[in-house]
Amino acid sequence: MQSIELLSVPVTDQQRAKEFYLKMGLELVTEAPFQNDQLWIQLKFPNGGPDITLVNWFEKMPAGSLQAVVIKTDDIVSDVEALNGKGIETGTIDDTPWGKFASVKDPDGNSWSLHQG
Repeated sequence: MQSIELLSVPVTDQQRAKEFYLKMGLELVTEAPFQNDQLWIQLKFPNGGPDITLVNWFEKMPAGSLQAVVIKTDDIVSDVEALNGKGIETGTIDDTPWGKFASVKDPDGNSWSLHQG
C-alpha cells in the first residue's frame, strides 16, 4: 500500500457540488457516464493529494456525512481571504498548539478543515 488515491464526497446534486469545488480551486479530472446511469465526476487539488469523486449512490454514505477532512495550506490567511472573496464562507481561523485551522462546508454540509502547521 502507498497512499489514499481517491476520496468519495457524498452529495445530493453532483453539478452543484462540482461548481462549488471548481470555485474552491479544484480542477476537473473527468466527468463521464458511469454504471447504472450514474455520473462519475472526479476532481483534483492543484498541488496534489488524493483526488475526490462526487457520489450519490452509497446508501450508507448520505450527502453531508463527510466530516473533518484536513486540507494542508501554507498560508491559511490568504486562502481564507481568497475563498471568502469567491463567496465561499469559512469559519474563523483558530490558532491551536498544533497549527491554525479554518472550516469550510460544501452545499451539502460536508466539512473540510484548512490547516496551516
